[in-house]
Amino acid sequence: MSTTVILTGTGVPHATPGRAGAGVLVRHGAVSLQFDAGRATVLRMIEAGVSPTELTALFVTHYHSDHVVDIPDVVLTRWVQEHLAEAGPLPIVTPTGSAQRYVERMMDAFDDDIHVRKEHTGNVDLRLDVRSFVPSTVPTVVWESTDGSVRVEAVAVHHEPVLDAVAYRVTTADGTVVISGDTRACEEVFSMAAGADVLVHEACRKRAMQKAIAGTWIENIFDYHADSVAIGELAEKHRVKHLLLTHLIPSPGSVEEAQKFERDARDGGYTGTVTVGNDLTTVTIG
Repeated sequence: MSTTVILTGTGVPHATPGRAGAGVLVRHGAVSLQFDAGRATVLRMIEAGVSPTELTALFVTHYHSDHVVDIPDVVLTRWVQEHLAEAGPLPIVTPTGSAQRYVERMMDAFDDDIHVRKEHTGNVDLRLDVRSFVPSTVPTVVWESTDGSVRVEAVAVHHEPVLDAVAYRVTTADGTVVISGDTRACEEVFSMAAGADVLVHEACRKRAMQKAIAGTWIENIFDYHADSVAIGELAEKHRVKHLLLTHLIPSPGSVEEAQKFERDARDGGYTGTVTVGNDLTTVTIG
């Protein structure tokens, strides 16, 4: 058995052709875990060979729209397909606060659609299985598979002014995978990722573009994301084996632009494997 990491979306709020919204799919045997669900996640999941009915659980890193806008689609698609594959409510694991409030209210806009479909087709009730936790500054177990083969931990990260943002670590018999979510480059993420087989980390070319964006609104956007050089520095310090970069800011429009993200990580001193992600980029461990 092996553990597979699939990027279901590498994009940012500004829509880019070929890049769906933020998302990472981790598979181990019959366990399929989706982390965040930005725009077009359902399509990317299916392209990766996983139907929403096959998902074991979905995890939210924070409430920004580009990370959560497709969660209703995941839930509705799973529910609509109940006639074909009985799946039951999807467990959604979320930090408390705004992310939890979003998940609990997100289906309200579809109440008429849900009612008519249920009455017309005899489908089961649509129910949510929301499981919240209070973010901690130390990794804390927030989910475990029924057979104990897969464990997920969360730790609070630094995406202020967004509060209650978290990163996740998935542990299987094959190794560990860490998903940063959105954050500045911080010790909390990299301490949790020490020796990790794969670290999926958002990347922003802050240092390279510092002069060009000085005094503009873009400077505020870059402020709460992770500098691509700092990622390399911390990944080397904490012996991360494979750095998988996603949520790329600015979105590269060519191979040459994508390569700049790897060069930044190398400039930070990182000597391990670097992959600059595209949608459906896949890494297997074990």
